[in-house]
Amino acid sequence: MEHSKLLDFLSSLQLLFVGFIPAAILGILLGSAIGINPLLYKLCKRLLQIPHSIPPIALVPIAFIFFREVEVAASMVVFFSTIWSIIINTATGMRKSRLQDNNFRVAINYIFDALRTGLWIAWFTVIAIEMLTVGKGLGFFIWNGYRGGNYNNIIEGVIYIGAIGFFLDQLLDITGSILAQLVSEGQKS
Repeated sequence: MEHSKLLDFLSSLQLLFVGFIPAAILGILLGSAIGINPLLYKLCKRLLQIPHSIPPIALVPIAFIFFREVEVAASMVVFFSTIWSIIINTATGMRKSRLQDNNFRVAINYIFDALRTGLWIAWFTVIAIEMLTVGKGLGFFIWNGYRGGNYNNIIEGVIYIGAIGFFLDQLLDITGSILAQLVSEGQKS
């Protein structure tokens, strides 16, 4: 991988992780709190679908109004596009875990499904934002390839994007499976 492609690769990963990791941490914490409280769960179950229903790209202009700096705005869009899915799925998992006599394996499976879904949303958002605004990253690399008629760059960029997405998805899947196996079913809190 040549130097400029490596920088685009690293730029995309940086944007992904700066938006995704805080969303994952906060989403799991909030989702857990919502899921273990039946009243809060009933209240938030439908309410959280509202921000979850907004396509991430629609948030880009709003982020630029509030944050003005491109990288901060892009990170915030990744964060806000990701957090709702993680909160909702974690809350559902915690709720189902409680209903199954605190079966933490259920909660872990839901949390890691939430993280995998959130990661997919975040990765999609990163690439789209890079194509539209950032001026660097794999999304920009592909868009530049299109504008310059360099179809090899487009294909190469898509392969990188797919490989990264697949690797991160599998990493979360394997980690979730290992944790679920370590926790015995029906473990009491």
